[in-house]
Amino acid sequence: MYIDGFLLPVPTARKDEYRAHEEKWWPAFRDLGATGLMVAWGDDIPEGRWTDFRRAVDGRDDETTVLCWMTWPDRATRDAALQAFMERADIDPSMMDMPFDGKRLVMGGFAPIFQGGAA
Repeated sequence: MYIDGFLLPVPTARKDEYRAHEEKWWPAFRDLGATGLMVAWGDDIPEGRWTDFRRAVDGRDDETTVLCWMTWPDRATRDAALQAFMERADIDPSMMDMPFDGKRLVMGGFAPIFQGGAA
C-alpha cells in the first residue's frame, strides 16, 4: 500500500462545491489504480502552541482545514497514474478550477510502517 496525503484550506462557504470537485476527480484516479479516497472536513482543529493543522496551510477565519488521503496498491502504481493523468488530453479544463487556494495545499507520499485496526 502507498498513501498520498493532502492538507488544504477550503473556504467554509464553498464546502458543497469542494465536495463536488473531489467527487468529480475521484473516478479518473480510481480508473488509474487508486484503491480509496477519504476526504475529511475539519471540525475539531485545536490551536497548537507551536504549530497545528490550520497554521500548516495558513488557514484563515473563513476557511476550514481539510485532510484527505488517497490509497494505492504501491508507489509504482501511483507514480505511473500521476504521469498518465498529467498526459491525458481529455482532462476537463473546469477540473483545474479548484475551489481552494492550491498554493497553500500541503501534500506528500507515504509508505506505511504500521496499521492498526481493520485493513
